[in-house]
Amino acid sequence: MTEITAMIQRIQTVYLILALVASGVLPFIFPLWNETTFDVVTEFYFYQSTVYTALFGLSTSLSLLSILFYKKRQHQFVIGRVNIILNLILLGLFVYRSLNLSGETTIVSEKGIGMFLPIVSIVFLALANKAIKKDEDLVKSVDRLR
Repeated sequence: MTEITAMIQRIQTVYLILALVASGVLPFIFPLWNETTFDVVTEFYFYQSTVYTALFGLSTSLSLLSILFYKKRQHQFVIGRVNIILNLILLGLFVYRSLNLSGETTIVSEKGIGMFLPIVSIVFLALANKAIKKDEDLVKSVDRLR
């Protein structure tokens, strides 16, 4: 029980949980975009595309894995970096899709809040990596004093 409380007391765990929520829970709530065809609005969620499902699922898995590696700060840091790169790829796909379909005639698409979720996840992952780095530097400075 004390290991769980020690894990939760660290601020990077809170940031990683928020990144997990941003990439694993919120995409189910917020659509990526809305398509309007002849006055019929269709919401497009991430699970309607295999690529988006795989990328959001991998991002969620990496956040969870990073939380579970709370004793291995260096692994946490590397997993956080990989997760940031993955979210940047996801964000790049969203930008490509929104720029590629700008000249539509019959279907009008509108960006949804879900397209901005990778940005939220990147911010929380960057804050977590900053806190992990700070903890690692503190441990190294204590080791030098011994």
